[in-house]
Amino acid sequence: MTGLEPDIAKMWRSHRDRWFPPLLRGAEVGDIDVVQLDADTAGCVSTWLADGGHLDPERTRILTACVKDLDTALAVFTDGEERYYLQQLRILATAVLARTA
Repeated sequence: MTGLEPDIAKMWRSHRDRWFPPLLRGAEVGDIDVVQLDADTAGCVSTWLADGGHLDPERTRILTACVKDLDTALAVFTDGEERYYLQQLRILATAVLARTA
């Protein structure tokens, strides 16, 4: 691991401690299931951390798609705790992608 992984691990712990906003439960944005989006993103981040800062090509593809879907969801959820939750998840996902070889 390089010196930046502890920052991602800290962001990950903060994310796991954050309540999932009630308005996002069951929410769909187009064909995006927000609960599934959260789970897919979390799974990729968790795997990245467990594998010492590496993602296989399939998970890299999934996480890249998650960022795109988060952008779509952020266009709908424009304020409140829902937006904050999604923004923090996007920051975490993009940090992992930026450090994935």
